[in-house]
Amino acid sequence: MPFTCSDICKIILAIILPPLGVLFERGCSADLIINIALTILGYIPGIIHALWRIRDEIGWLSTSDK
Repeated sequence: MPFTCSDICKIILAIILPPLGVLFERGCSADLIINIALTILGYIPGIIHALWRIRDEIGWLSTSDK
């Protein structure tokens, strides 16, 4: 599945400010609260969680077909 421009923007936002990447991908949910907490506790865990959530939604590096 090719990346769209919005997917690339979400990935960049997830690296710069992780909660924004999660907010734009998943909306205001428990994932956003978890990401905010992880970002406060450490910037790197927030980035990892944000990229993981975005990867799940867009099928990036997925080995199974949905």
